[in-house]
Amino acid sequence: MALFKKRTVGKPGEWYYCLEHKKVEEGPECPAKDRFGPYASRQEAEHAMETARERNLEWENDPKWHDASTGGTTDDD
Repeated sequence: MALFKKRTVGKPGEWYYCLEHKKVEEGPECPAKDRFGPYASRQEAEHAMETARERNLEWENDPKWHDASTGGTTDDD
């Protein structure tokens, strides 16, 4: 018998998007490593992949996150 039961984290009323099963879940059904969330509503969770794509695109185009090619030097040198 195991001393500690492995449980998922979260509460009913919180919505998640399971990356493995590609479905919306209320409360924790799958391990945290396999899900996005929590989201405030089912609709937000349904659009989790779209939201992730938009955020990735914003990040990729954010000049604060892209180092300009400086020929091997940085401002700290």
